[in-house]
Amino acid sequence: MRTSMLIAARLTIVTLVLTGFVYPLAMTGFARVVFPRAARGSLIEGNGGRLIGSELVGQAFRDATYFHPWPSAAGNGYDGANSSGSNLGPSSAKLRERVIAEIARLRLENPDAVGPVPVDLVTASASGLDPHISPDAARWQAPRVARARGIDEARIDALIAAATEGRTLGFLGEPRVNVLKLNLTLDTNRGQALFHSTELGIEFPAQLNLKEKGAWPYFFSSRGTPFGNFSAR
Repeated sequence: MRTSMLIAARLTIVTLVLTGFVYPLAMTGFARVVFPRAARGSLIEGNGGRLIGSELVGQAFRDATYFHPWPSAAGNGYDGANSSGSNLGPSSAKLRERVIAEIARLRLENPDAVGPVPVDLVTASASGLDPHISPDAARWQAPRVARARGIDEARIDALIAAATEGRTLGFLGEPRVNVLKLNLTLDTNRGQALFHSTELGIEFPAQLNLKEKGAWPYFFSSRGTPFGNFSAR
């Protein structure tokens, strides 16, 4: 009996060390070497390491000159420390009321939009952090963005087409548009003063206010480092 207990105890300790410490550290080190940017959270940074956001975490844009993401049930919206869906089913009266209210708001904000409101603009994602919308949802918002910026809608459509990502490996998922990257591209093409991201090799507008707390989410990179709230205006 005593021998069996000692064997069980040793096995528990060895398993704990291997799976709780050795394996995670080995995989983290491997990822840092092979996929350094992804292992850090796919962060978008400007000069001096100023953080813009993450490609993997949505941002709650609300200004008329920007594309808007779909609703988020994560905390107060796109809270990386409180990722979740709404857990409301098709029979939920609360979900129905919220969708009707969202449609009314979107129609008011997008009077020139053509066709029905895309479903991803009125329903929350399972994680509450999804950074993408469908190309249809982006094109539906194009008239508002073009009018707010005073530019031709064809230019907006061209930017959407360029920002559309295809299916993963050619057959997984659906085509999608990263809202944060598209909005940064909009500002870049507007000719604002820019700062350069040496990591991504692209430029972003210096006007992004990284000090004012507002619409941008609280999230964590893979380093476990908290980055505060940021505002796009």
